[in-house]
Amino acid sequence: MNNSEMKTAQTKGLSSMQKRCITAAVYLVVWVGLCALKWTLPGNWGALGFDAAFTAVSVIGCYEFLRAVNRPESGQCTISSPQHTFTMAFCALVVPLHTLVQLTMGAGLLAVACAFTIYVMFLAAASVFDHQKSTVKGTIYCIFCMLYCGVLSTILSSINHLETNSMVAILVLFMSTVLTDTGAFTIGTALKKVLPLKLAPQLSPNKTVIGAIGGLLGGIVGGILAYYTIYIFGGVNGQSIILGSNFSVYLTFSSDKIHPIVSFILVGLATSVMAQIGDLFESAIKRECSVKDMGNCLPGHGGVLDRFDSMLYCSCVVLLCFGTIIV
Repeated sequence: MNNSEMKTAQTKGLSSMQKRCITAAVYLVVWVGLCALKWTLPGNWGALGFDAAFTAVSVIGCYEFLRAVNRPESGQCTISSPQHTFTMAFCALVVPLHTLVQLTMGAGLLAVACAFTIYVMFLAAASVFDHQKSTVKGTIYCIFCMLYCGVLSTILSSINHLETNSMVAILVLFMSTVLTDTGAFTIGTALKKVLPLKLAPQLSPNKTVIGAIGGLLGGIVGGILAYYTIYIFGGVNGQSIILGSNFSVYLTFSSDKIHPIVSFILVGLATSVMAQIGDLFESAIKRECSVKDMGNCLPGHGGVLDRFDSMLYCSCVVLLCFGTIIV
């Protein structure tokens, strides 16, 4: 048996939990690496790593979504080849377009809105001229895919390029979503026999109300950890505890009516709520399409949308919070 066959056999022998843990460890290493790049490289160069990651989420997520809804056995819809191509092209180009326009003219979201309008027109035209191979329902699915995978990925990129507090916003986004999932799984597993009330039995039979409460607690802990991470290593309003004064990465917080930690608790709570809604919505899509996972590129976790559905949903609330609560 050669090395390749041995590795394949070993991989097949791993349990689902082992695969899940290995994938989570790789995910953590990549995330820490991207944070280090963003934190240390000057200007916007460090942020480009996250932009590349968000582009991958947009493209792979689009592929997974279109494959799920366009399965003949699910009976969902018919999507023509031109529509499929237009949708994939939009999701591949929208994050780089947003980044380029944002860095040069500061109007990234406006460029995304214009590009989205143009692509919708192309989709409509493809539906009209190739109606035998496409349906209205398929066109609507394509438009939704562009919004869900493409536009929400550009919101992630917008967080990545906030003029102030972009680093801490990224920390809140990742820490709160990951700890929401961890808290829901841990507390839900530990107490589901004591408090077995189901959260949404028709969509996800394993999710319980007590698990959802655990997720909320996890989101709050994520917000607190994000605050203390930036407080210790970056500082507040230009004063860094470890790296000295006037370090380029710190929390800018000007409100004198509320303590920053209270704000981060509220942001973590709001993020956790949206993360769980996003997770349930993804479950609804999978149930509608009769698939267990949206993909299989992340062993133990399924596909990209199975892992990043919560984060896509949280993007808008994090961007809103850092424009209103964290100022």
